[in-house]
Amino acid sequence: MLTALLLAATAPDFDPFRFFAGQTRGEGQLKVVFRARTPIAVRGVGRVEADGTLVLDQTVREGSKPPRTRQWRLRRLSPTRYQGTLTDARGPVIGDVEGPRLHLRFTSTDGFRVQQWLTLAADGRSAANHLQAKRFGVTVATLEERITRID
Repeated sequence: MLTALLLAATAPDFDPFRFFAGQTRGEGQLKVVFRARTPIAVRGVGRVEADGTLVLDQTVREGSKPPRTRQWRLRRLSPTRYQGTLTDARGPVIGDVEGPRLHLRFTSTDGFRVQQWLTLAADGRSAANHLQAKRFGVTVATLEERITRID
C-alpha cells in the first residue's frame, strides 16, 4: 500500500491521449493456463483525429506466430472516463482513470472478459500493463508488459 501511495504522489495522471500519441513499444510475457509463457512485442503508432478520437494502430508479435495488427479508437467522455472500440473486442471498450492508473474493460472477440490496468511511471514515458482474461469467472490468461514511448 505504501508503494501505491508513493506512486500516486509522484506519477502524473494517466492521459491516454498524451501517452499513446506518437510511437510506443511494448514488451512482455503472456501466460495462458496450461501453456508456457510466450513473449509479446507490440509496436504502436497513435494519433488524435480532428474529432478528438485517439486512434492507436498496433502490430503484435506473439511468440513465433505471424505478426497481427489491431486498432484502438478511444473518445474522452469526461476528464476520467473513456469509451471506444478495439478490433480484438466485441462491443465497447470502457476506460476509467484514477490518478496514474488507466483501467480498461472489454469482451474479446473470443468471448473472454478482459481487464487491463496501465500504471504510468513517474517519468510519464513508460507504463506497466497488467491484463487478465477470464472465462466463466476463471482467469485463463495474464499479460505483464512494459510500454514505453519511443519518440
